[in-house]
Amino acid sequence: MQFIQVIAVLFSVAVLIGVIDLIRRRKLKERYALLWLPSAIILLALSLWRDLLHSISRLAGVEYPPALLFFIAFLFLLLIVLHYSVEISDLSEKNKRLAQEVALLKTLFEQNTKGEKE
Repeated sequence: MQFIQVIAVLFSVAVLIGVIDLIRRRKLKERYALLWLPSAIILLALSLWRDLLHSISRLAGVEYPPALLFFIAFLFLLLIVLHYSVEISDLSEKNKRLAQEVALLKTLFEQNTKGEKE
């Protein structure tokens, strides 16, 4: 095993252990972990079996296997950004609705306290 492959395997194992630890400590929710666990496992598989990347790139018609790896990583990150954009949009809408409800409750509360004082 070459030195760079050992580094890649150690990095992949560290990412996998890190994701599992974040889930265990409830810092990463399970629905987000579904994005990270498969990617860490695929990363580990590709670092252990270098020929796997070469075989996949040959099947895809890519001459330079690392280019395929970067392309797949780019697509994965694009999906993560899209997922987070959807989540942020949803949270923004919920935040706006919550602010409106608080404003209505505050108005009702102020009207009721004015009515009691008079």
